[in-house]
Amino acid sequence: MSEASASALPPGRPRRQPFAHPESLSLESDFCSSPVNFLQELPSYRSIARKRTNIPSRDKQSGTLLKPTDSYTSQREGEIAENLNSQSIRKYALNISEKRRLREIQETQMKYLSEWDQWKRYSSKSWTRFLEKAREMTTHLELWREDIRSIGGKFGTGIQSYFSFLRFLVLLNLVIFLIIFMLVLLPKLLTEYKVTNSSFVLIPAKDIDIQCTVYPISSSGLIYFYSYIIDLLSGTGFLEETCLFYGHYTIDGVKFQNFTYDLPLAYLLSTIAYLALSLLWIVKRSVEGFKINLIRSEEHFQSYCNKIFAGWDFCITSQSMADLKHGSLRYELRADLEEERIRQKIAERTSQETIRIYSLRLFLNCIVLAVLAACFYAIYRATIFSQEHMKKEIDKMIFGENLLILYLPSIVITLANFITPVIFARIIHYEDYSPGFEIRLTILRCVFMRLATICVLVFTLGSKITSCDNNSCELCGYNQKLYPCWETQVGQEMYKLMIFDFIIILAGTLFVDFPRKLLGTYCSSWKLMQCWGQQEFAIPDNVLGIVYGQTICWIGAFFSPLLPAIATVKFIIIFYVKEVSLLHTCRPSPRQFRASNSNFFFLLVLLIGLCLAVIPLTISMAHIPSSKACGPFTNSNTTWEVVPKTVSTFPSSLQSLVYGVTSEAFAVPFFMIICLVMFYFIALAGAHKRVVVQLREQLSLESRDKRYLIQKLTEAQRDMRN
Repeated sequence: MSEASASALPPGRPRRQPFAHPESLSLESDFCSSPVNFLQELPSYRSIARKRTNIPSRDKQSGTLLKPTDSYTSQREGEIAENLNSQSIRKYALNISEKRRLREIQETQMKYLSEWDQWKRYSSKSWTRFLEKAREMTTHLELWREDIRSIGGKFGTGIQSYFSFLRFLVLLNLVIFLIIFMLVLLPKLLTEYKVTNSSFVLIPAKDIDIQCTVYPISSSGLIYFYSYIIDLLSGTGFLEETCLFYGHYTIDGVKFQNFTYDLPLAYLLSTIAYLALSLLWIVKRSVEGFKINLIRSEEHFQSYCNKIFAGWDFCITSQSMADLKHGSLRYELRADLEEERIRQKIAERTSQETIRIYSLRLFLNCIVLAVLAACFYAIYRATIFSQEHMKKEIDKMIFGENLLILYLPSIVITLANFITPVIFARIIHYEDYSPGFEIRLTILRCVFMRLATICVLVFTLGSKITSCDNNSCELCGYNQKLYPCWETQVGQEMYKLMIFDFIIILAGTLFVDFPRKLLGTYCSSWKLMQCWGQQEFAIPDNVLGIVYGQTICWIGAFFSPLLPAIATVKFIIIFYVKEVSLLHTCRPSPRQFRASNSNFFFLLVLLIGLCLAVIPLTISMAHIPSSKACGPFTNSNTTWEVVPKTVSTFPSSLQSLVYGVTSEAFAVPFFMIICLVMFYFIALAGAHKRVVVQLREQLSLESRDKRYLIQKLTEAQRDMRN
């Protein structure tokens, strides 16, 4: 065999000795006398030769084939050799023997270094180990670490991701509350309780009619015993005067010894800060999930391989959960095959069938829009009816009538959120989508329904606030007669939505899940219970519920600064309630939510909720006039007007800089630069994707080369034996 052919054999394979057998001489002469070189018959060489139109003649004559894997391997070894002094061997994807050999080389190189370099090397290693130990210790301080790991071990990572997501919302709301507390509530408390030598700053209102500053809280006198319950559930009465709502912060500033704290500006900045923090935190966590989701959904064949060879969840310790995981993998494979079948069916559709199915989908989507419009109109009418009848005296109505009127919008929203998913689930079966797309489309419709209902409520309140009869809004800019402090009343609506949602979750667990578990255990022979079955822990529905509550918190935190604290306590209680319900009353759904996509999906839905929450907040702060009878913005036409007033107090040079940054002359070039940077990263991502495609093709060619070499070697051995 020639030297070129011998060098093409895989490393580690023993080369055939030229004088070991007489027939080998004739075999070698046959290969040398062949007009086409042996290496040029490799599939990889033929593939490259087809792609390259001009191969150098010396490469054709010598028959050398530059394999990308060889160059990559040499490049990788050179990189490891260069970075051996500064990087850890642990990060390289090498086997144990190669890592041991590299560690021996590293220890050998240490002997030839100076004392200063050796000290730097040892100090770098010690610091790296310290950081690893510190990172390991911080994992033990995670909230509910053992509980979440226990849930993952019994029910798999799909349900575990839901509780991890709930823990993330608890931490997020806690940080939001700390931001509002430090910027808004703490300076006021320090002054109110004389902790520091400070005083409140109250600037008298200018060019404001005295009627706009009237704010009647509640009439004193005989109070019924149930009035305190109504106040606690609706945020009215004694709660309206507390720091829970916007109207309590009627202060223009806090004067300390050396400076004056601008409370209106701090109030606005706290809102911007918690919205920006939420956005950055969600994007940071979603990018990590998007990478995994992108890798795992890149190719269908790769998806099959991942499910078959790497789809097992090693966190499972229970036999029943192991059987459930087996069933889940079987279901996912069946779902993938069903999607392949539907894709093939779509490709084989005739033009008449395509027109029919698209006409049916158009008709069904019109029904979906009609259902959404009916729900939105019902919420609109319920909100108007509740606002018009809320001004009646409490003693003229009974206890149940009060609660019904106060909670009428919340009740209608809850009923809409309960009925519409059932309707959407029925409609989607007739639209002839793939199973995966059916689930995603149904969930997106439910997300839009749940989150849009909050926006409909807020916009309805906004329309009532800015609409007046007989031109009565010209005096104050809003309906001061019905809404003397409209921010507080919007905060009360958000507070009622939060409380009512919490009551519904507790009631559903206590009065539906537990009785259903008891009936399923002791009355399993009943046909009704056999059809009804045990309660399933539906991950998407539970996620939509907590995202709905978080969206309420984002909108209401501006109007009710302590609402994030209430949301934190609410989510903590929900965690334990859902954990008890999962362990004792529910069973995991056999159609498990795919854990590989769960975290990214949860954060995507949460990001949609954040974007919808920003819209009403922006409109209320920039367009609706602020209340003149309460709040920190009584001396401003709108909430955003505080920013230009603050900028006007800056030095002239700083003012010019701020105005220049916010002008069109800066915005247009900045936008163009951002677009160029974005196009650069898009091109870079495209280049990386092409490299990945080339590496996949190269791996395929390598496998074909191995099969070809094994086939030739088998033929050569057969010829030698013959």
